[in-house]
Amino acid sequence: MRIGLFGGTFDPVHRGHLDVAAASLRALPLDEVWFIPAGRPPHRSAPGASAAHRFAMVALALAGQRRLRVSDIEMTHDGPTYTIETLARLEARYPALAGSFCFIAGADAFAEIRTWREWQALVDRCPFAVVSRPGLPVDALPAQLPELAARMKRPPLDGWDGIYLIDAPTTDVSASALREAFRTGRDLSNLLPGAVAEYAVREHLYDDQAPEAARG
Repeated sequence: MRIGLFGGTFDPVHRGHLDVAAASLRALPLDEVWFIPAGRPPHRSAPGASAAHRFAMVALALAGQRRLRVSDIEMTHDGPTYTIETLARLEARYPALAGSFCFIAGADAFAEIRTWREWQALVDRCPFAVVSRPGLPVDALPAQLPELAARMKRPPLDGWDGIYLIDAPTTDVSASALREAFRTGRDLSNLLPGAVAEYAVREHLYDDQAPEAARG
């Protein structure tokens, strides 16, 4: 079994995230993709919604999609969550799957991999699927990350290693723009699943005066 791991704050989860997961499933022989909402991301400011609310929104977005799951592996960790440590915890929780994981990232996130803790060791330990994002085609990555260029290749899979560059259309949307849209009452129906939008509105997650319990 081969599992794609897709981490992020998902604050909120949106169609761009779902597009990245779908592109990875199409391009590589992955059995499932696990969405991993960050607990306390070390490289970003605190999320607007609590970890519990973000987990709930991802679960709603993935409902009924057989090959997509949400994992609480980072939410149950006390302290900042680093990808290399998340991999170790997953292999400890699921020993039968050790060596079966592949990290999924949008090209914008992967372009910043040098800021990740022990990033060289992470690239050595498991493959990556990197999906183009609006404004950042994967063809730009070898020049941006020349030390990794020799590992970059195109699907199909030829061994369980390397960095697979995947060109795919993905929805042009950012979580920060969505949070602002919630505050101003814009129509979001084409940018995120309806169940996610309804949940965020019901729980007042992104109102200007959102309750502290919602913000977390």
